[in-house]
Amino acid sequence: MPRPTAAQLAYGSCTVIFSTLAMLLLSQTSSGVGVAIIALAALALGLLVAMTVPLPGKRQTAVEQPAPAEPLRASVPAPAPAPASEPVRERAAS
Repeated sequence: MPRPTAAQLAYGSCTVIFSTLAMLLLSQTSSGVGVAIIALAALALGLLVAMTVPLPGKRQTAVEQPAPAEPLRASVPAPAPAPASEPVRERAAS
């Protein structure tokens, strides 16, 4: 299991603290059982938030396109071959 990052620890801790305070203020409970249930719910919520923070380096990259089946051809046409009926002329060495 990888170690939690600083962002995961910060988000999880802030979630636990603020959700505990909010639930205690909204519920106005004073019993020990109520406070324990709220504390457990806040811990579960903080753990959920900490585990859903994206990890660095795990980003998805764009899918690479496969190479074309045929190589690309240049737009300049190749020279036409010489007709076979014409005799080959050689230069005389001087």
